[in-house]
Amino acid sequence: MVTINNKAANHIISLMMEEGITPDTHNLRVGVKGGGCSGLSYFMKFDDEIDPFDEIIETKIGLKVLIDKKSVLYLFGTELDFSDGLNGKGFEWINPNASRTCGCGESFSM
Repeated sequence: MVTINNKAANHIISLMMEEGITPDTHNLRVGVKGGGCSGLSYFMKFDDEIDPFDEIIETKIGLKVLIDKKSVLYLFGTELDFSDGLNGKGFEWINPNASRTCGCGESFSM
């Protein structure tokens, strides 16, 4: 399944707080859509609705992650990390299914 490490989950919760929402009222929706320089691109957004067909993952710190049924196939085994080092800052998708990724890490192909 998809994993969100604690560093990424903590940063997501910080972003929620900046927007005036909490993990009690909103969830993180992640998925894949067509586009990007490698063919498919990742997306993340806050969502207060759960579709009955969503895959739901709950992190250790209480953040719920929603994934639509189609995206589960592309994201199986993927980890979402957050880097704040000297070489860059931002979320990083570590997807073992991707055969090719773009330079920025925002899109991939299988």
